[in-house]
Amino acid sequence: MDKTLDYLIIIAFLIGVALFGIFKGGKQNTVEDYFLGSKNVPWWAVMFSIVAAETSTLTFISIPGLAYLTNLNFLQVTFGYLIGRIIIAVFFLPSYFTGELNTAYAFLENRFGQKTRSFSSIVFLFTRTAADGVRLFATAIPLKLMLGIDYTTAIVIIAIITLAYTITGGVKGIIWVDVILMGIYLGGALLAGYFLVSHYLPDGFNSIITAAQADDKLSIINLGFNSGSIAEFFAQPYTLISGLLGGAFLSMASHGTDQLIVQRLLSTQNLKQAQKAIVGSGIIVIFQFVIFLVVGVALYAFYGKLNLRSDEVFPKFIIESLPTPYSGIIIAGLFAAAMSTLAGSISALSSSTMLDLYQPFKKSRNKNNDLKVSRMFTIFWAIMLIFAALFFMNSPQTVVELALSIASFTYGGLLGTFMLGLFVKNAKQEDALAAFTGGIFVMVTVISLQLVAWTWFTIIGVAATLLIGTFLSYLSNNKI
Repeated sequence: MDKTLDYLIIIAFLIGVALFGIFKGGKQNTVEDYFLGSKNVPWWAVMFSIVAAETSTLTFISIPGLAYLTNLNFLQVTFGYLIGRIIIAVFFLPSYFTGELNTAYAFLENRFGQKTRSFSSIVFLFTRTAADGVRLFATAIPLKLMLGIDYTTAIVIIAIITLAYTITGGVKGIIWVDVILMGIYLGGALLAGYFLVSHYLPDGFNSIITAAQADDKLSIINLGFNSGSIAEFFAQPYTLISGLLGGAFLSMASHGTDQLIVQRLLSTQNLKQAQKAIVGSGIIVIFQFVIFLVVGVALYAFYGKLNLRSDEVFPKFIIESLPTPYSGIIIAGLFAAAMSTLAGSISALSSSTMLDLYQPFKKSRNKNNDLKVSRMFTIFWAIMLIFAALFFMNSPQTVVELALSIASFTYGGLLGTFMLGLFVKNAKQEDALAAFTGGIFVMVTVISLQLVAWTWFTIIGVAATLLIGTFLSYLSNNKI
């Protein structure tokens, strides 16, 4: 099958996205322009950008693969995501819009001190690099299959294209590109679903229902009470309780304390616009996951059981079964999902490095020089993400669960420290640092011993951090 037109579509898409991002980003005169978009980005653009940034290739590839492998239980987690965002809008964002905060961790400096801000920023840098290294690797899967190149080459191609508009357009360019990218990747998923139902399944949607019912793939709610023991109950990642609680706490951590998302929220004009953006993104995400999960069930109806890694099933269908130029359009959509997260991650990493670590310890500053240094940090983190992607290439775990598990090592401690600052008024800096560190060690133990499913990780980390911090605060404020 001649794929020349597909290649042309993909090349035109990649070049077009880079040029659009450079154009929409405009000129940046200061570090604040570069990292916060002059704080005049419309809330609806930020809303779409949040969805695009969190979606990445993991959703495009691994969520259909997850439904292909299991069922629709993951939807329980997405309702938890919405609950978590509502809590962020009510409790977190008002604190972020009090004063002149430029990163998520500036709040911790105001509450506890510079050491807590620096420590939190460093933890974020390591976590985000590892998690998004996995996401970058996921992007290389279809590119490798289509072009017949190795993973290393595929990873570098995606990273260089994304870096082009990230370093020139700043966060404003990233957000406006995200708006376009979301439409492209969501349209690509819908197009793939349409072809599956109308061209490849003999009875259309009825074929999906028949195949799915035979293997219980339409199950959404899983109470988990059929477990033989308490240990088995907590080992299930997608029960109703673990989905709602795990999704809520994970969303609170990833969208309330992670600079990748908070940077976008701080680029809005005021608190109300940021609140609309974060809650609206939660509603859109639910519908988006429905689309990707249903595509996964449709793939099962089409292929049956394959001896393939589940992450490769959707790319296999796109490349081998879709005619030109539709396969090219959908692969462009896959790249859109990847580039939105990668660009946001590069910007968030460089902004946190610059604003949380570099500027606070550099007394005399020059605006022009700081902007140059910011762009140097941008290049540095793009390179680090490439190395992280190469490191995780041979993992046997599905990429979506791998990325979420990595983030959970520190998300609990990070969210717990923020909640300590918000709700425990007597907590001091030494209490926060000890609690944060303790929470991370607890999570290293829990994850290493595989005591519970990944959906419980963030909750346990938060609980451990809050308990340690509250206890230490009580001791320090009740000395005899």
